[in-house]
Amino acid sequence: MRPQFEEIDYQQTPLGEVILRRRTMQSLGDKEIYEIMLGSEFLMSSLFTVVEEELSSLGIAATEKVFHDTQLDVVVGGLGLGYTAKVALDQPSVGDLIVVDYLQPVIDWHQRGLVPLGKGLTNDPRCHFEHGDFFKRAISDGGIGFDSQSAGRKFHAILLDIDHSPAHLLNERHASFYQAEGLRKMTDQLHPGGVFALWSDDPPEETFMSALRDVFSRVDTHVVPFENPILGRDSESTVYVAHD
Repeated sequence: MRPQFEEIDYQQTPLGEVILRRRTMQSLGDKEIYEIMLGSEFLMSSLFTVVEEELSSLGIAATEKVFHDTQLDVVVGGLGLGYTAKVALDQPSVGDLIVVDYLQPVIDWHQRGLVPLGKGLTNDPRCHFEHGDFFKRAISDGGIGFDSQSAGRKFHAILLDIDHSPAHLLNERHASFYQAEGLRKMTDQLHPGGVFALWSDDPPEETFMSALRDVFSRVDTHVVPFENPILGRDSESTVYVAHD
């Protein structure tokens, strides 16, 4: 019998301890849940994936409207349990996907098949993992860019799911990215007309929307409801979609 709670792996990282764990929730019919923790912070739970999936669906759909009949080059910032990347790869229009993650253990868990979507991502020839800091790569600090094998490469879409929201950060050094100057530097790696999409656990934030409007020609917000069995009601998160 599988235990109701199991710690699958534990690693120390420059950001602190990162833990992969699995629990069986009897209240949900013995549903198996995978969770990633960074210290006391929840990074990802397989119980809540709707908005991560919508990030890809909305971002890729907006990109397809601009780049008709084009094989899209896409960046995902933040691997987590792989749901954003998986939905991106489900789209036939996606020709190449780079997933940038700062935490090497998270990449390792996928490559070792310790998480449910891991083997599907690693076995897809379109999917490539980059171990690195998305935020430094976004402003091309050091000239690396998102693709370490191709300096100066541009992409059709950049999808970001790392911080809880532009105001609720995992690390305060990310703050400058969410201002107009940081966003503008990121657009150097977008094709003209490209799309930047972001997951946020908070309602639409006017300060961040103002920064987006300073940089992008069009900004849309999508409030996405999802079932929250822990609270016994629906919750909501936000997907921002901005067009260069």
